[in-house]
Amino acid sequence: MATSEYWAEVTHDRQRTHVFYPTLDAMIAPDDPVRFVDEVLSGMDWSKWEAAYERKRGQPPIHPRYIASAILYGLYRGIRSSRKLEEACRYRFDFMWLVEGRVIDHTTFSKFRTRFHDELKDLFRQIARMAMGLGLISLGVVAFDGTRVKANNSRFRTRTAKTLEAKLEALDELFEYLVAQMQTVDGEQATEGSPTKLPEELADVNHRREQIRKALEQAKAADEARRQQGIDPKKNPAQVPITDSDSHVMPNKEGGYAPNYTPVATTDGKAGFIIDADVLPSVNEGAAIPASVDRIEEVFGQKPEKFLTDAGNNAAPIIVEMEQRGVEFYAPIESQQPAEGSPVKRDDPRQPIPESEWDNLERNNAGKLAKTCFVYVPEEDQYYCPMGNVLCFFRTDREQRCGKPVAIRVYQCRNCEGCPLADACLSPQTKHGRTVRRDEYEEVRERTAARMSSASAKAIYKQRQWIAETTFGILKSIMGLRQFLLRGLEKVKTEWLWAVTAFNLIKMSRHIGTLRAETAKCAAQV
Repeated sequence: MATSEYWAEVTHDRQRTHVFYPTLDAMIAPDDPVRFVDEVLSGMDWSKWEAAYERKRGQPPIHPRYIASAILYGLYRGIRSSRKLEEACRYRFDFMWLVEGRVIDHTTFSKFRTRFHDELKDLFRQIARMAMGLGLISLGVVAFDGTRVKANNSRFRTRTAKTLEAKLEALDELFEYLVAQMQTVDGEQATEGSPTKLPEELADVNHRREQIRKALEQAKAADEARRQQGIDPKKNPAQVPITDSDSHVMPNKEGGYAPNYTPVATTDGKAGFIIDADVLPSVNEGAAIPASVDRIEEVFGQKPEKFLTDAGNNAAPIIVEMEQRGVEFYAPIESQQPAEGSPVKRDDPRQPIPESEWDNLERNNAGKLAKTCFVYVPEEDQYYCPMGNVLCFFRTDREQRCGKPVAIRVYQCRNCEGCPLADACLSPQTKHGRTVRRDEYEEVRERTAARMSSASAKAIYKQRQWIAETTFGILKSIMGLRQFLLRGLEKVKTEWLWAVTAFNLIKMSRHIGTLRAETAKCAAQV
């Protein structure tokens, strides 16, 4: 049996006054990431944060740098909960070192993370400008993307307009009953407390009524939007969240539907720094692209040169706005022009395509001749079909796209009767000849499609996936941001801003650590 001398000696006596030997600083390795995090943040300007404090009453507050440092470093370590941050500041050496032994409770963390949105935005910009000054951001190639993050709202806490109306009716009846009951009691008892406030029970019911009314308005608006899209809301009514009414029921990346938000980020291609971020309460993220470019120019004093995004954001109005800003836009887009080698590309579109080539004509999803089989002649403002017949302009339709009205010119052929290609060209519902639609953005789409077809554009666009999607992979998998902790769009935007600021801070800290290691290695070789 081993004697007491066999075991390692106790290094710290529990009764000693000084726990750390020789110092707390000695407990942190020279190359520990927390040192580089502290070094970056200590060099930032905190005057805007300091100005938000009252400085007139109460105990001296903890400087905002220490609280912000703990929140940002906590995100780096995958700690998001205010209570977990409080625990880390009490028991983890790296957090204790970072806040210099200050005890910060979870309530302070909780209030702090929602209080300083504008100041946090300034900190995000300071770190981004520092990265650009170090040559880590070039704005040569940037990539934009969005993702889904669950709202702080159970997927089962959603209701339709019909169920909300029934709930509101029940609450109205309860409110009237409580008011009548209150009026029957003694007047002095009824006005106990503050005469300007409702009794607690009435106030609670009234608050719930207001929540249901707001949700009912959203449900009715969503049903109307579905009706305009051709969906019958009686058969397929919209569901709206109850707990976080700013969120929307959207498809999940993992499958199914739930209340979600759509965070977006624009990432620089040189070192992967996030240069702009926002949160949208809707599925469509493309509309946020022009505003992102404007904010980037505001922060860095210049626009990005090449802007990469996925096929879901290739709406023509967005492309037009990017061209107006002088930014090259890269997104997959289908050309409506005949492909190389197609029999449609002939010297004279008035001449019919030989019958031997009919089987090579492109078909659409309905199995009929695709729009690419029709040649548009700008000088004549008319199309020619594969048989050389003319499709003349005969009306203008209007549609809503990306929230804007779009004019669509419709061209119709009047020589379809007896045409040998009629069966391959016309759908059974067609009564007055084949039509082809051409909107006001056709030319800009063709310019983009022509650019995307080049070998150089394809090589540039291949970078999009690792630039944009790596960002969300780190934010979700490493930093744990798969569901927001806060509720309401404004608070969610602040929570997302904390996350992307921490993301850039991590990158900056690692860069400093790499530079230090390389400098030390070079010095050792001299």
